[in-house]
Amino acid sequence: MNNRSVIVTGGSKGLGRGIAQVFAREGAKVLIVARGEDAGNETVQEIRDSGGTASFFRADVANSVEVKGMAQAAIERYGGIDVLCCNAGIFPSAPLEEMSEAEWDLVNSVNLKGAFLCVQACLPEIKKSDQGRVLLMSSITGPITGYTGWSHYGATKAGMLGFMRTAAVELARSNITINAVMPGNVMSEGLDELGEEYLSRMEQAIPLGKLGDPEDVAYAMLFLASHEAKYITGQTLVVDGGQTIPESIDAM
Repeated sequence: MNNRSVIVTGGSKGLGRGIAQVFAREGAKVLIVARGEDAGNETVQEIRDSGGTASFFRADVANSVEVKGMAQAAIERYGGIDVLCCNAGIFPSAPLEEMSEAEWDLVNSVNLKGAFLCVQACLPEIKKSDQGRVLLMSSITGPITGYTGWSHYGATKAGMLGFMRTAAVELARSNITINAVMPGNVMSEGLDELGEEYLSRMEQAIPLGKLGDPEDVAYAMLFLASHEAKYITGQTLVVDGGQTIPESIDAM
């Protein structure tokens, strides 16, 4: 990853923050894209304090104009784009019977349309790279499992995989790979508020007996972005500690 130009959307916190830190640690020049400036700049400073290269660009991935500005910022600051990590996503909870059309549209706009807009905006520059990579942050929720209140979220994460497979065929003509990582339960800021009892129940559902770490997901992304993964495209990599394997809690 040395001197590779990497964009990480939603890179200011959670999984995105972990991805940005790991890529920077491996020598990449990272553009952290998010809506929250304070958290974004804080992550940039942490990377710089550790000797890495990073900068922040404020953008809403559901806004095509702002996404084009993101791509241009990476070109101006780092000379191009080698890796695009589409990590930005939202997951507000709402039961199906109560979910509004606006809530459905918002989640689809950020999670699924946002990935499409980012890929489209960055593609002309990624084509110039000798190691072009597109990485999508999907989830086990939607493609494999379901969770109450997340029908809109699950639909977007499953939709990403349909998008990826056709994109893989088209991008292969330019020697660009596109793959998706599907995390299970990973410890991040959003889980802190759920309480110890909830976290304990989550751990009991995972064969490895613990929640994942953002770095666990980040290293999967790093592999798919590497030279060693040059012959892998249109594929998914589940990072869940075995969470999707047991038939039931009894199987544990």
